[in-house]
Amino acid sequence: MTYQDLWHRLTPLYDDGEAQAIIRLVLEVQSGISLTDIYTGKVNELSRDEADGLEKIMSRLERAEPVQYVLGYAMFCGRPFHVASGVLIPRPETEVLCRWIEEDYNRPYCALQPPVPLQVLDVGTGSGCVAVSLALDLYNSALTAWDVSGDALLIARENIHRWDARVELKMEDALHPSPAAMERQWDIIVSNPPYICNRERAAMAANVLEYEPETALFVPDDDPLQFYRAIAEYGVQTLSDEGVLYFETNPLYINKVKEMLDESGYKQVMLREDQFGKLRFTKALRP
Repeated sequence: MTYQDLWHRLTPLYDDGEAQAIIRLVLEVQSGISLTDIYTGKVNELSRDEADGLEKIMSRLERAEPVQYVLGYAMFCGRPFHVASGVLIPRPETEVLCRWIEEDYNRPYCALQPPVPLQVLDVGTGSGCVAVSLALDLYNSALTAWDVSGDALLIARENIHRWDARVELKMEDALHPSPAAMERQWDIIVSNPPYICNRERAAMAANVLEYEPETALFVPDDDPLQFYRAIAEYGVQTLSDEGVLYFETNPLYINKVKEMLDESGYKQVMLREDQFGKLRFTKALRP
């Protein structure tokens, strides 16, 4: 078994560079084999037990299961988060959304901090990566995270405990908030809701379609703004006077999201690109 043998087994699914990156990650996590070790042939020196364990992992990878699910974690904002098939795998693009919020509110002088903690709501928290990251990195903040999935809330709770973050978890449906949710007030609402239309399935990779939760990915073809509209309406009623709404969006529909926010009365609607140059994020002030 060599490094070349391993990554070549994944080339039916991935291009060469991605296949190599996946195998390097697996070798480092499972056996502590660094890139230098790979170059010096350490992969050939695995014990029988290590080789058997690696073969089980390869079998899962060859079935297009995402490496993050196979290893049980994904990196986000510099921290490992537990992930499993019940939650969406955190994407590096979403880190830009977190950094935008921190950039807006993390001020260098304590005198400029609000007298009470910022009340922040993460709608559709999934693994909890956004809520935990903001709880740890956003100054003087109190985080609440919603999800409609019990499986997702269990995984989010594990990540909250892992990082000793102060996040309140609630089972809530963003499309139909409970009466108790309507009584809250927020300074920031952030969401990366489902935003992929069903008609886009044909262009998607098997490792996403077959393993990641559909409820976290897809919206009806005839209503791609379903979640954005519901969350924006909720924000009109529950954001504080200077409250701000942040969205991650599908670049295909970001202009429609902006139009919807404008029509809903939101002010100073701004768009921002992700690290790949695609317009993906919106920010809007409460009407």
